[in-house]
Amino acid sequence: MGVKLVTDSTSYISEELINKYNISIASLNVILQGKSYREVNLDNKYFYEVMDQSEEIPTSSQPSIDELLDVFKSIVKSGDNVVGVFLSSDMSGTYSSAHLAKNMVLEEYPDARIEIIDSRTNCMQMGFQVIEGARAAKEGKSIEEVVEVVNNVVKSSRFLFVPDTLRYLKKGGRIGGAAALFGTILQIRPILTVRDGVTSVFEKVRTKKKAVNAIVDKVLDDIKNYGLGDVIVHHINCEEEGRELAKRLEEELNIPIRIQSIGPIIGLHVGPGSIGVAYFTKKELL
Repeated sequence: MGVKLVTDSTSYISEELINKYNISIASLNVILQGKSYREVNLDNKYFYEVMDQSEEIPTSSQPSIDELLDVFKSIVKSGDNVVGVFLSSDMSGTYSSAHLAKNMVLEEYPDARIEIIDSRTNCMQMGFQVIEGARAAKEGKSIEEVVEVVNNVVKSSRFLFVPDTLRYLKKGGRIGGAAALFGTILQIRPILTVRDGVTSVFEKVRTKKKAVNAIVDKVLDDIKNYGLGDVIVHHINCEEEGRELAKRLEEELNIPIRIQSIGPIIGLHVGPGSIGVAYFTKKELL
């Protein structure tokens, strides 16, 4: 009996790693111009082009109970245990729905082991939790050990990013209206992070360039003090900027740096042109 990892589509884990570690993905949904799409089936470039031309910002919804139920049940039926890591419960009802699906599976398979973890974040800050858990599972670790690995990454990870505009955050209610207006008027660029499960301001600077510089400085400082687990550059429909930031980090760290586009669910709240870095360290971040 092994352990299989399940997460949702806002982890934005690459297909390569999903396949390598046999990770199951439950997809959130996007409502774009009145039509519902599973996030995993929606092309990022197409989505952002349509969103940019539309006056109405798209909306999102969590995975269906049926989808979560099917994923959990298929793993349990094969004789494996489940560790599910999901989008922050303060951002989505996905975590709550996962618990409902778990309880439904346990009614039919009372001996099954299903552990549900609140990542308290999203994107590859959550993705690293899943990947490290899946790596431990592949090494034959017990479900208790896998959960411990995931929780350790929760404590040692960070996601820093800067939006290109505050319009989407303001309209989506992800940052206070007054704060958004203040930033627009004074040309302030907030460096955002996910703290205690919600999007919050990490630091305020004057320009996007200064924000990116501050992000790089913080990443390098954390790695110097706590060691490097892994790091990735995220971008929302601005791949060239992502490549430039990755190149800077490669030169500083002397290792290859991957880049990963952020998909529609998180992208519709933050907006195109956003860029940032998700990473985790060997020791717990203070």
